[in-house]
Amino acid sequence: MTEPKRLTIMTELSTIYKLSLVTFICFIKACSSSCPVLECWFVQEKTGRGGGLTGATSQEKCLLHIRTDAHSHTAKSQQSPSDINPDRVYSITDPAATLCHHSLNPPRGSVEKPQCEINPFSPQPSDLKWVAPLTDSGLSPIYLEADWFSTSLQGLNKQVAISTIMRAPTATKEHNVILSVTSNTVSVQSRLGEPVLLDCGFWVDSSSPLSGSGFAVEWRYQFRGDGRLVLAYDGKTDRLADTKEKGASLDLEGLHEKGNASLILQGAEVRHSGMYICSVYLPHIVAQVTLELEVVEPPSVSIYPSSLPLAVQGQTLTAQCEASGFAPLSLELSWEFQGIDGKSRPLGSGSVTGHRQAWDGTYSQSSRLELDTTKLDLGRGGEVICVAVHLGGTRQASVTLNVIGFSTPSIEDSMGMVGVALVLYGLIKFVSWTFTSSGSDVAGQQEKKDK
Repeated sequence: MTEPKRLTIMTELSTIYKLSLVTFICFIKACSSSCPVLECWFVQEKTGRGGGLTGATSQEKCLLHIRTDAHSHTAKSQQSPSDINPDRVYSITDPAATLCHHSLNPPRGSVEKPQCEINPFSPQPSDLKWVAPLTDSGLSPIYLEADWFSTSLQGLNKQVAISTIMRAPTATKEHNVILSVTSNTVSVQSRLGEPVLLDCGFWVDSSSPLSGSGFAVEWRYQFRGDGRLVLAYDGKTDRLADTKEKGASLDLEGLHEKGNASLILQGAEVRHSGMYICSVYLPHIVAQVTLELEVVEPPSVSIYPSSLPLAVQGQTLTAQCEASGFAPLSLELSWEFQGIDGKSRPLGSGSVTGHRQAWDGTYSQSSRLELDTTKLDLGRGGEVICVAVHLGGTRQASVTLNVIGFSTPSIEDSMGMVGVALVLYGLIKFVSWTFTSSGSDVAGQQEKKDK
């Protein structure tokens, strides 16, 4: 190959490479510009009426134009709706693209919308012992002299929960995300004894002066007024707080390297069901997301006695169904009867007892059923079935019932009785013939002796 041709080929390859690079950059920019325009509620407290009382909150619609590049000016190119005050239209710069999650951008014309709320935020130090080292200098940086806001968002179908802390130079509407906390497991279900991962991750703007002073992570549990500290970690001093919670841990390596603050529970217990709050602290600011864990365990169902006695027409039998080891509490017990012909019909719920709780937190409940063969048309019998309907699934148990003395025997019964009669007749004839033959032999031998 001659040198001019080789140079021409190299030039063409270089051109192709440059075009590909430009195309890739344009693609990335296109993706970054696909961030949604979020409709939000701006919520703040009204000024108190004096006497130290806090007034009610007020809320009004606002619009958040999301962008990933602070130098992009495309965010305000769209016209705002007429029902939104122009003073409540904000430009949000989110370099991590957390607010660009697809569940925050519903299809056009969709009735369902993501949840979004923005509130004024006041930076302040925390006196929690695992957070206090972040502000041990006691000085408030000039950087904090600005307008601060917090946002709380939840995507469609609870796909994601996001909380951000944003900073804007005073009297401007150009907000920058400083801290964002996200979770992709807003609602979690787990079987009893299984390991559970409650997802929580955070991102910090590395250009912020607050990013170099350490962080802290806290997990708290809340359920029906009961709250407790599950786990707390001081990232500045690399210390875990002393808690009474067993089997809860963090991936400390992933926490420092990737911002992975997910909580790991070794084995799900009934007491773990409830709300969990993942809070991430930087000096003077905090963002948190809320998750829900529900431990669901289906019941084990059994019937006592395990085999019903043979029932005579007009007799009353009693059966008891026991559902045990289930969680949560809600359970529906009912009885069915399936005849020999395969047809089923309900027998009601019987006499249902209250719930009983076992040592592991699971519940049990029973139902007592009286089978009156006089009032119930049970035919020649069938299967008595106990059905337990629960969030964890439907379970059932059955026992066989045989009824005798039925008024109109079937063809099978008639044939069976004929067969029994024939056998009995043959047996009687055989015994009669045997005794007759024995009597004749004895009489013959006696005659011979007399002669």
